Amino acid sequence: MSVDSVFRTRSLGVAAEGLPDQYADGKAAKVWQLYIGDTQSRTQEYKTWVVSLLKKEGVKNVLDVACGTGVDSIMLLEDGFKMVSVDASDKMLKYALKSRWDRRKEPAFDQWVIEESNWLTLPEDIQKPGDGFDAVICLGNSFAHLPDFKGDQSDQKLALQNIATMVKPGGILIIDHRNYDYILETGRAPQGKNIYYKSDLTQDISTSVLWVENKPHMITLDYTIQVPQETVQSSPEVSKFRLSYYPHCLESFKSLLMAGFHGKMEHSVYGDFKTYTPGQSEAPCYFIHVCKKTV
Repeated sequence: MSVDSVFRTRSLGVAAEGLPDQYADGKAAKVWQLYIGDTQSRTQEYKTWVVSLLKKEGVKNVLDVACGTGVDSIMLLEDGFKMVSVDASDKMLKYALKSRWDRRKEPAFDQWVIEESNWLTLPEDIQKPGDGFDAVICLGNSFAHLPDFKGDQSDQKLALQNIATMVKPGGILIIDHRNYDYILETGRAPQGKNIYYKSDLTQDISTSVLWVENKPHMITLDYTIQVPQETVQSSPEVSKFRLSYYPHCLESFKSLLMAGFHGKMEHSVYGDFKTYTPGQSEAPCYFIHVCKKTV
């Protein structure tokens, strides 16, 4: 395979306000959209879990702070929630904007607010309704895209504080990350199913870890995607793209969340949308945190 067919996304661009945009070349954004599939390809287990939780908490309006191509926001719009959606990558946002335009005759989509923003300047970028949103979501391993260039997690702390300010008292934040504990221990991602997507594309993910001063500084996932013939209008092709993440281990991320809410939250952890028990035999692919803001 020629080098030109490898979509390298690390440090190719910088989004607004200085957040690295790993999708800035546009190619990775396009293949990623194919990989995740359309909104109808969400696993029923995931959709049911999220929608049931939001309805149980009486949620009406939702802020999606990592909307990407809009797949989660669209799923929730179709279920009757009012959405404000932001992302730091304009290349990803163009897919969300196109979806809004294509469905603009539907009231929910006509009222859908989409903005380019990032977590470090979130309070300045968007106006929160009253005391805040009923719920904020940050899903799909998105938060791990935020780099820790300073080595002290200060950007992560600021980002989570900003995100927490968007949650009204009594509201919830749903945020997730891959099981980096397992990746760092074994050198590979857990072998379970993808809980978010039912992709029709054959895919493989290889993993590498960069250590700096005996600390895991970056985890790189190389995705190999079999792009179907009807998509490329030629013979089927294998495409690759690389995404880099700054790993969050479970216990340290709990501490970051608690600090972001200044200790004023009730916290639950799920493994692949099931109740997580520390030390359980089956390693989850993702950890999902539900933080309820207390007064």
